[in-house]
Amino acid sequence: MKEIRVAVVGASGMVGRTFLRVLEEYNLPVSEYVLMASARSAGKTVAFFDREYVISELTEQSFDSGFDVALFSAGGSVSKQFAPIAAAKGCVVVDNSSQWRMEPDVPLVVPEVNPEALQNHKNIIANPNCSTIQAMLPLKAIMEEWGLKRVIYSTYQAVSGAGLAGYKDLENGAVSYLDGKEQSPQKFPHPIFSNCLPHIDVFLDNDYTKEEQKMVNETRKILGDDRIGVTATTVRVPVFDGHSESINIETHKPFEIEDVKKKLADFHEGMVLVDDPANNKYPLALDAAGRNEVFVGRVRRDYSIENGINLWCVADNIRKGAATNTVQIAKYMLEHGML
Repeated sequence: MKEIRVAVVGASGMVGRTFLRVLEEYNLPVSEYVLMASARSAGKTVAFFDREYVISELTEQSFDSGFDVALFSAGGSVSKQFAPIAAAKGCVVVDNSSQWRMEPDVPLVVPEVNPEALQNHKNIIANPNCSTIQAMLPLKAIMEEWGLKRVIYSTYQAVSGAGLAGYKDLENGAVSYLDGKEQSPQKFPHPIFSNCLPHIDVFLDNDYTKEEQKMVNETRKILGDDRIGVTATTVRVPVFDGHSESINIETHKPFEIEDVKKKLADFHEGMVLVDDPANNKYPLALDAAGRNEVFVGRVRRDYSIENGINLWCVADNIRKGAATNTVQIAKYMLEHGML
């Protein structure tokens, strides 16, 4: 493989710093990394590949020197302004914000699921929502054999999905709770410690939250089938890292549940089946933390409908749900001569 020149945009943030850790693990053939962020973070240093990198300010001239790929995790407004500039200069942008996900000519990609979508990119590629990404692996595996008629999501999402402010609300809330003081959340509309909030992102006119609507729309786009019935309830829970999801699936074709488990186990090395309830073995957020895989378990038949499956799905939302998936997209493109 050729060596490439890589920009990391938003390198000072939670996901951006995880980009760097994942890039160290994957160790792609890169001739040069350039780390970028807002003026507020410019000049800060970051330890990366055993050396100190100085973060430069992101400007409209940042991509003039020529990059093969840019990994963006700096928010939708930054992506809206700067991704087209980078793309126009021949740089492939893999964007972690929601800005481009539902644009018809922008691929929305989970590499284990729909890498073929990368063939028709126009230098901007969207990374899906964290809660959507992890669900795509088991759904794709089941879809290949039995088809998907309907999917019902119930998510239990960690506070890290709301960034450092989410972390602080949980940390401060725990201290306040134990001290007998009233919690004073800054990020969430209600206390998160010892609580669950059925409210992620803003409410829409249809009374779904934006997070729930993202899961509906992105599932259909990634799997390439608008006929799949999809609904979601997304919940913020007092967990620091790792999103957990209960997924109820109705298939078109009948199945044997042991065949479903085997398909899930064999689908891809990026998905691990942990399904031994007799010995209390099932996916846990604690076990997924710091890992790049998606973990699936509690696989069982839903006896309330003819072709129903229930399963439990867990992943590190900052890794597979954001940074790892982004790096995997770049890796796939490099390996297949797309960069």
